[in-house]
Amino acid sequence: MTSKKHQLFFLVLVLFFTAGLRAQTDQKDLEEKREALQKEIEDINRLLFAEKKERGNVLEQMEALDNKIKVRQELIDVTNEQSIKLNKSINENVKSISHLKKELQERKDEYASLIQKSYQSKVQQSRLMFLLSSENFVQAIKRIQYIKQYTDYRKSQGMEILAKTEELSARNLELTEQRKKADRLILANKRAKGEILKEIKVQKELLATIRKNESQYTAEVQKKKKETRKLDQQIDALIRAAIASSNTKNEKVGKKAATTDKFVLTPEASLIAENFAANKGKLIWPVDKGIKSQGFGIYQDAVYPEIKHESNGVIITTEEGTRARAIFQGEVIAIMSVPGGNNGVTLKHGNYISTYYNLSAVFVKKGDFVAAKAELGKVATNRLNGQTRLKFYLYEDTEKLNPEEWVFRL
Repeated sequence: MTSKKHQLFFLVLVLFFTAGLRAQTDQKDLEEKREALQKEIEDINRLLFAEKKERGNVLEQMEALDNKIKVRQELIDVTNEQSIKLNKSINENVKSISHLKKELQERKDEYASLIQKSYQSKVQQSRLMFLLSSENFVQAIKRIQYIKQYTDYRKSQGMEILAKTEELSARNLELTEQRKKADRLILANKRAKGEILKEIKVQKELLATIRKNESQYTAEVQKKKKETRKLDQQIDALIRAAIASSNTKNEKVGKKAATTDKFVLTPEASLIAENFAANKGKLIWPVDKGIKSQGFGIYQDAVYPEIKHESNGVIITTEEGTRARAIFQGEVIAIMSVPGGNNGVTLKHGNYISTYYNLSAVFVKKGDFVAAKAELGKVATNRLNGQTRLKFYLYEDTEKLNPEEWVFRL
């Protein structure tokens, strides 16, 4: 093989190796994402569809089902993407195997030609005579070196053929595994599509039931909105009161500043606030484990898209007995209690506020300083539907923040 061919082959090999590594990384990332989505579906089934004698109101059922279908569709999309990338990798592997076969055959042909020539050579017929016929000592030494180089070259050619044969065998094995994995992905997607069709059917049946009792559903929606609005107002009032109280205690702040909607921070509080802000996107979950069952912001009603809902925080559904925990070090500035509802804890982190609502028991008191992960209270479980939900809110002074942007992978 010419030097140019060797260079070309080496370039192709490097490019293929680089593309292969990138493809493996992509596949690994997609597989991790697919496994995470599968676990989320398992958690939704376990936490949102707990088997109880009473299933809870239709609004909760519809929201839970809608959440599950969205995650299931995301799983199908990720599996499709994984399958497409895997098929691309399979095609590249097929090309590589074809190239390796060609390269191996060329090496074998070269080796066969080398063996044939060696038998025709006088060197093979009599190495001793070849050496003895040297005209002088220097020529004899050169002939010894030539015989050694010739022998080494034959040996290296044989080793290259062996290496190429092993590489080809490994590629064939890898291709077989890739094809098996592709078949598994196709089967997994087929099952997922079957499940989503069942869930859509259940959703349609539930929709039909809701539309027969539209007044009941509307009443539930209005009740939920009223409860949410009342809770938001209470949290807002507590934060403003905390700001006024904190600023009044600060000797450098006059009476006018005590009515402001922003905290005036001491050097220590400023440091905590800076550390809190530096951890944006990396803050821990307010519970050890769970799923986000309602996100932040304005969203459409699951039944009537023209109806809009607004969530100033997020709802995390978790397991019965779970303890709410501080997402960051801070001071307990309020213990809230909603008449007919449950309890909540509000923490101050410099000028950032985190609120943990729907606690059946509270383990801290106003004025306590707590560390990150400190247990604040026990999350309440609804005895009608078996769901354990924490309502979590985040503020900067009085400005509402999206917890999904601050808490890691929320």
